[in-house]
Amino acid sequence: MNWNLLYTLINALVIPAWLLLLLVPRWRTTGLVVHSGIYPLAYGSLYTICLFASMFFGQSAEGVGMGSVAAVAALFDHPNGVIVGWTHYLVFDLFVGAWIGRDALRRGLPHLAVAPCILASFLFGPVGLLAYMLVRISRGEGISLFETPDAPR
Repeated sequence: MNWNLLYTLINALVIPAWLLLLLVPRWRTTGLVVHSGIYPLAYGSLYTICLFASMFFGQSAEGVGMGSVAAVAALFDHPNGVIVGWTHYLVFDLFVGAWIGRDALRRGLPHLAVAPCILASFLFGPVGLLAYMLVRISRGEGISLFETPDAPR
């Protein structure tokens, strides 16, 4: 397995989705590509395959586990563990970025206020979600993650 090539590919293939969210959030293609589930299915499949390879086919370092910091750190001592962890970050960060984009559109928030939050989600994950929640608070939209603008308050 060429781990560097796989790492490069999973990074490169997620960039179009982020560009669509940032540059053309209302474009039909953005909805079809980013909000359709294509990325979670593809990246979730890769994650599952690599995770199973780690668990059942020896593609992991010695001492891997979830019971201690050392055991979790050992996950990243094998290239497959890095791919598993990085794929996890990529798919969840994109999921959050896509949710931010959809939620902002539903609420009618200006894209110029939301785009930095989407970019921060791409670069720093939870920082982008925090920033978006602060934008929502500053615009009087509240902080409930499960409430839609149409739901009674």
